[in-house]
Amino acid sequence: MHLILDNSGIHKTPLIQRWLVKRPRFHVHFTPTSASWLNMVECWFALLTTRRLSRGVFRSTRALEQAIKSYIASTNADPKPFVWTRTADEILESVARYCQRTTDSHH
Repeated sequence: MHLILDNSGIHKTPLIQRWLVKRPRFHVHFTPTSASWLNMVECWFALLTTRRLSRGVFRSTRALEQAIKSYIASTNADPKPFVWTRTADEILESVARYCQRTTDSHH
């Protein structure tokens, strides 16, 4: 099973590393820091959670689903694009550093 994770330090702790060693079926791949569209997706889910879900009480799956759909509808009514805060050169440099660090990786 291939796991694609961001470069959060939590994924690289000794506890997690020991867990992975005991489960050779799992192959971990890390996305380049600040260079992945997955980071933007993660940001969107964080906004959904903090702006809508963490303040709610949902008595059913249907109520939770409706809250999510309502949030999507309201954000789509007045969309604000995510903006990359790094230049293309900075992103490419980050990818190059990542590739250099992982060249000899066993992942």
